Amino acid sequence: MLRYVTTNEGKVAEAREYLDDVSALAYEYTEIQSDSLADIAARGAREAHAHAGEPVIVDDAGLFVDALGGFPGPYSSYVEDTVGIEGVGRLAARERDEDQDDRAAFRCVIAYCDGEEFAASPDPVERGDRVTAAAAGPDEDERAGDEDADDGSNPSGPPVKLFEGVVRGRIVEPRGDGGFGYDPIFEHDGQTMAEMSTAEKNAISHRGRALAKFGEWYHERSE
Repeated sequence: MLRYVTTNEGKVAEAREYLDDVSALAYEYTEIQSDSLADIAARGAREAHAHAGEPVIVDDAGLFVDALGGFPGPYSSYVEDTVGIEGVGRLAARERDEDQDDRAAFRCVIAYCDGEEFAASPDPVERGDRVTAAAAGPDEDERAGDEDADDGSNPSGPPVKLFEGVVRGRIVEPRGDGGFGYDPIFEHDGQTMAEMSTAEKNAISHRGRALAKFGEWYHERSE
């Protein structure tokens, strides 16, 4: 059984499009402060695996706005709660200059940990739509001083495999009544995410793209 660390049944339903045997695991892992989705998801996956003792996946996602240098990125949830999605849209419009446009991207990183050894990809997680990759082994500096940790937060714990999904679009005035979060201000191919049906959104979503890459790797590994 593969456990998806989330209380959002919509995420689990989306994961079942790519995975045969997955269920939700309600566990609040420590969300570290980091500018990297990969770091946050990897630490969460190690901690969740240490708690559950089963194969787990953890995701972290965010909206990256070009005119804001990638902000809010990993801080998207906090910024949504404090600034609001319309505030982010206004901030992006104000910061944009003549040389910049309204481009943005939703990014999601899926982190997998099962306590077993596996070879990590030699490639970094790319900032594009093509390959997703990997990572997990700690470096020597990370190992030093952390050898006694057993709660999953230890970066020298079991390896974690990372898979990134990206959907590109642009920031617009809010439109649509569906979706959640930043969906009303993120337009992809002429529609905001909030104007799409669930099926349409899942077909192009950043999480779906990450799950598709993970699912392919996971099925090959399970054979």
